[in-house]
Amino acid sequence: MKHLPTKHLPPGQTVKILYSTDEIAERVRFMAEDIARSLPEDMMIVSLLRGSFMFAADLIRALYQVDHHRLVPQMDFMTLASYGKNTVSSGTIEIVRDLTEDVEGRDVLIIDDILESGRTLTFARDLIMNRHARSTRIAVLLEKPGKRKVNIEADFVGFTIPDLFVIGYGLDYANYYRELPFIGVLSEHE
Repeated sequence: MKHLPTKHLPPGQTVKILYSTDEIAERVRFMAEDIARSLPEDMMIVSLLRGSFMFAADLIRALYQVDHHRLVPQMDFMTLASYGKNTVSSGTIEIVRDLTEDVEGRDVLIIDDILESGRTLTFARDLIMNRHARSTRIAVLLEKPGKRKVNIEADFVGFTIPDLFVIGYGLDYANYYRELPFIGVLSEHE
C-alpha cells in the first residue's frame, strides 16, 4: 500500500485498505446493472455531497455502459451536513446546498456514500417526497446496519461493513483523504 501522510490523522492511527480500487469498480458495475433493470428511463439522480461524489460519478458512468443508453437521467446535487469535523454524526441535519431542479412528479434515485444512522438519508428522502416526487429509491456505497437510528433501508447497497471509520473514495476524515482511490479503515498502529 502507498504510504499515506498521517499529519491529518488522529495520533497513533494508520490506514489499511478495506476495499481495493478493483473491488469497488466491480461492485459499482454490478449495482449499475441492478439499478438499470429496476428504474424508469427518465429518472432524476440526486447525489448527496460531499462524500458520494466519486461513487456517484462512477455509478452514473456504469449506468451509461450497462443499460445500452436506455436511461437518460438528469442529475442534481444536494449538500447536507451532520458530521462537521467529528467522526460521529451530530444528529442535526443542515442543508448546505439545496437542489436546483424540480423533483415534482419525478422518479428520484438518491445516491449517498454511507448509510449509518440513517438520519441524513431519511431527511433527504422525506424532503424530496414532500416536494412531490413520484418515488424515491436509495443507492449507497456502504452501509453499517448496526448503527441505524431510524427505520430506513437502501434499495441498492455496495458493501455492508461493520462499525469501522472509513476514508477514501470520497469519504473523509476532517475533509482529508477523499481523493484515495480505495476505501481504507482507520486503525491503531500495530
